[in-house]
Amino acid sequence: MKLLYQFSIILFVSFLGEILYLVIPLPIPASVYGLILMLAALCTGIIKLSQVKEAASFLIEIMPVMFIPAAAGLLDSWPSLKPIWIPVILITILTTIIVIAVTGQVTQQMIQKEKKKKNELGKMGGKE
Repeated sequence: MKLLYQFSIILFVSFLGEILYLVIPLPIPASVYGLILMLAALCTGIIKLSQVKEAASFLIEIMPVMFIPAAAGLLDSWPSLKPIWIPVILITILTTIIVIAVTGQVTQQMIQKEKKKKNELGKMGGKE
């Protein structure tokens, strides 16, 4: 029952994203609106992490399965992709490398920032 409640929260936020997509005339996908709403709700405390954590973890675990229909669609589109497969592969590899590099740099900066915060708090705690 708990998972059903958590899924309903996630679906409700996604539904709100769909409504924003219909109301706001910008070329932003509804799923992005939903993600922004969920982030805002989690940051402000409207939704507590514990209210969606198990359902979100489950969705993350099964995410690779969700790519199977897209891969099947690519195979179905092979006649259209055949003349341009080399540029598509090169672009895919290049963008993957860029995403990995940027993600690694951002993660390292966040870890260093967190360590710096902990060190400063530790020093302050020792003086008091």
